[in-house]
Amino acid sequence: MADRAKILLVDDREENLIALEAILSSLDLVPVRARSGEEALKALLSTEFALILLDVRMPGMDGFETAAHIKRRERTRNIPIIFLTVVDSAPDYAFRGYAAGAVDYLTKPFDPWVLRAKVSVFAELYNMNRRMTEQAALLRERLTSELPGEAAEQASVLPELSRRLTAVEDELARVRELARKSNDPTLSVPLTDLSDRITHLRSGFDALS
Repeated sequence: MADRAKILLVDDREENLIALEAILSSLDLVPVRARSGEEALKALLSTEFALILLDVRMPGMDGFETAAHIKRRERTRNIPIIFLTVVDSAPDYAFRGYAAGAVDYLTKPFDPWVLRAKVSVFAELYNMNRRMTEQAALLRERLTSELPGEAAEQASVLPELSRRLTAVEDELARVRELARKSNDPTLSVPLTDLSDRITHLRSGFDALS
């Protein structure tokens, strides 16, 4: 898959955006900047993102309001959001962040390794979901094909599809291990959802075989 996962970085301070890009520079992803909530919503109209790193304190539309708009849109409601804010923020900020739909909440200054590890796993999950969608579309095409002349073609495609599915299953095991080592409970739900999708796809493949 040629396209790298894109991460939306939302912060009104240039130095914070530079710092985030530096922390994530070792990962195989594309960071995209937004200097305000309005810029973030505009970027989300035309680009697909694996994750959003969203600053809470911004002039005008703050992080909570921006997240509310994101979660109201059908196209963007399922994009994971990690809120970032300074350590002396109001005590209810964490609660408000999770209530707004965030999957996690980190206070500044945060451990670069922790942020990099979290972003890495979410990017992996995003890439795996894209591969799952591609494989599921191919499988549906084969399952619904009823033309006798396509039997030979279908038989030739099955080994390749099986190889790809096995690779996805192996990658899921690797991501599960990364999540286990990071001891991050926020990854439980997306990992379970992806595992269920892989199980259903494997069942469909077995029926086709």
